[in-house]
Amino acid sequence: MAATTSFPKEKIKILLLEGVHTVSVETFNKAGYTNVERLTKALPEDELIAKLEDDVQLVGIRSKTQLTEKVLKAAKKLRAVGCFCIGTNQVDLKTARQLGIAVFNSPYSNTRSVAEMVVAEVVMLMRRIPHRSARAHQGIWLKSAVGSNEVRGKTIGIVGYGHIGSQVSILAEAMGLKVLYYDIVPKLPLGNANSVDTLDELLERSDVVTLHVPETPETKNMITKTELSKMQEGSYLINLSRGTVVVIEDLKAAIESNHLAGAAVDVFPKEPRSKGEVFTSELQGLDNVILTPHIGGSTQEAQYNIGIDAATKLINYMDRGSTVGSHTIPELHLSGNRDAYRILHIHRNEPGVMAAINNTIGKFNVNILGQYLRTSEDVGYVVTDLAPAPERMDEIMKVIQEEVPAIKMRALY
Repeated sequence: MAATTSFPKEKIKILLLEGVHTVSVETFNKAGYTNVERLTKALPEDELIAKLEDDVQLVGIRSKTQLTEKVLKAAKKLRAVGCFCIGTNQVDLKTARQLGIAVFNSPYSNTRSVAEMVVAEVVMLMRRIPHRSARAHQGIWLKSAVGSNEVRGKTIGIVGYGHIGSQVSILAEAMGLKVLYYDIVPKLPLGNANSVDTLDELLERSDVVTLHVPETPETKNMITKTELSKMQEGSYLINLSRGTVVVIEDLKAAIESNHLAGAAVDVFPKEPRSKGEVFTSELQGLDNVILTPHIGGSTQEAQYNIGIDAATKLINYMDRGSTVGSHTIPELHLSGNRDAYRILHIHRNEPGVMAAINNTIGKFNVNILGQYLRTSEDVGYVVTDLAPAPERMDEIMKVIQEEVPAIKMRALY
């Protein structure tokens, strides 16, 4: 039986954009959320604002929709955002935090899809398939073993040994590759992989380097002509992480000078926002470079898994107040409590908030069954379970808001 909420679930408006997998709609429906609108494209800012102003409480997006400060401030009823993808760069997280909007994503659901594509590209590059394919399209029969190698016995260097990097490690080793990895955080190796102490060491020892790092100030322009010059002559670079990690002009120069034998790039500093927008890159025209339109995680299996995972996180937040996986509201793992009346209170992180809430509740002689608090640098999240459900709950909520102002507050049965 689905959990109940103080506000009828069928009246909670949910907007899904960019063709989020239909399984997400099914997941919401099974949980009792039936007021779901699903669009197949992203919306420009003015249309998006108009949609969100229409009492939308949950919105699901992928990578193209931009939830800017202006958009978020216009969405007065918005309680949570689900990013049905790995990243959250398309959301102004600072503004969302200040407005008490929970932001979730699905960072691990497409891990296998990305890892498989990396290993496939390693094989394609080492066999010089892009080059030979281009010649065949031109009518040139380039049947030769020159420059074509097996991957077995070669060394792959993995930069970033997280969920994707470690999965690449497993698949690569199964193909007979030797695995080196570098990560700024110490990680235990899987299989026979070996860690190295510096990025330079990895670059110098690898036949192919693959990047799996997040987009942060530290990783911006992490691979420039300096790093590329340290790679082995005739080696390859693969980037399925973020477009800002590699300086494209420097990569082009390294390939044109034949220092690198080729590359595979799936992410770019500037990417089209829609299918109709023209894609341009300095790497176009290089037939030993595989260019793909940010599809590393774009498989039916990955989108299906993401659809379930992101929708479930939004449901858990609405049903129980659980914020596990949120990038803006402090994390609380909460189970349901049918015998309690639950108050969710998101506030600025200041001393004495919980005590003030308890003092207010105490005026009504109501029993507190349980209470949970987590804080971040600027936001606090208090969840209070009251029992039995008081008849004057509307009044209690009103007084709490008057005496202990919240960024956002709601009640759950």
